[in-house]
Amino acid sequence: MEAAMKLARQYFLELSPPEPERFRFIAREGSFHGTTAATLALTGRQAVRRQFAPLLKDNVTHVSACNPYRGLRAGETIETYVQRLATELDDEFQRVGPKTVCAFVAETVAGTALGCIPPSPGYFVAMKAVCDKYGALLILDEVICGMGRTGTAHAWQQEGVVPDIQAVAKGLGGGYTPIAALISGYKVVQAIDGGTGFFNHGHTYQSHAVACAAAVEVQNIIQQNDLIVHVANMGKRLEKGLRAALQTHPHVGDIRGRGLLWAIEFVKNKDTKEPFSPQEGISMKIRNIGLVEPFNISLWPVSGGATDSGGDHIMISPAYNISEEDIDFIVSSTSEIVKLVFAGK
Repeated sequence: MEAAMKLARQYFLELSPPEPERFRFIAREGSFHGTTAATLALTGRQAVRRQFAPLLKDNVTHVSACNPYRGLRAGETIETYVQRLATELDDEFQRVGPKTVCAFVAETVAGTALGCIPPSPGYFVAMKAVCDKYGALLILDEVICGMGRTGTAHAWQQEGVVPDIQAVAKGLGGGYTPIAALISGYKVVQAIDGGTGFFNHGHTYQSHAVACAAAVEVQNIIQQNDLIVHVANMGKRLEKGLRAALQTHPHVGDIRGRGLLWAIEFVKNKDTKEPFSPQEGISMKIRNIGLVEPFNISLWPVSGGATDSGGDHIMISPAYNISEEDIDFIVSSTSEIVKLVFAGK
């Protein structure tokens, strides 16, 4: 993601005429984009930023995340909600100076920090329109949700937009090797090619031959076994099972996700959506029970998704080649674990 920021900045310097005044980025509240100095500034989750705030540059500002469970107002439709978010982004461009913004940055499907929130219909079309209006780029962070995880090779393929720059990582190497990649649209590549012809960036282990070979083989296996279609199909089974088992539970506020990337958000009061206090450690209790007999299942615990420090959700993201039987095991185990935790709370 840091490379994505640098590439966006260099793109505007390589244009003819160049636009050196562009150095700002607009990201979303609650987002997580990394822990290096630049990407931590981009990150909108305050809990991970706060102690390092004096080290962070002030060229990043944040707008609301697309989170209809917590952001949709009474009587508001999804269409008017999306328009409100687009207006908020437009207003932020105007506030900071539209010609100073390099890009709007977002996770296509929100990852760990907010808990697998898919974008509302039309959201990214509206955001892209604002970026185009002011000549800024759209950068999508698909480190978690990309490379097949949500049922298409890229999560944005379900959104009616194409990003200018995209980051991918986890699904690229399937966990067999550390690897990440930056994907650029034609206009960005064309600008660099027509200018210096060199992207001013690098890492010690970039283009690591063994890591690249492993990632190529992972992608070959995914294609040969049609695993992305399998992800989409198993995702529907997982969604159906989770909703049937837990939708009516008094402390399950929201079940959301796409493909094989799902989250369950827990609330103290289902009517008011009041989160549990951090001290109660709900998501960690669920995780700890899941790790031992008879379940032996890993449910990823996250806190702080609803407020700066409050709110609990767990994430479920099984392997692409998971079987129907294992999906059903995940559903039944998760349901039983949740009921055990709240029965003994």
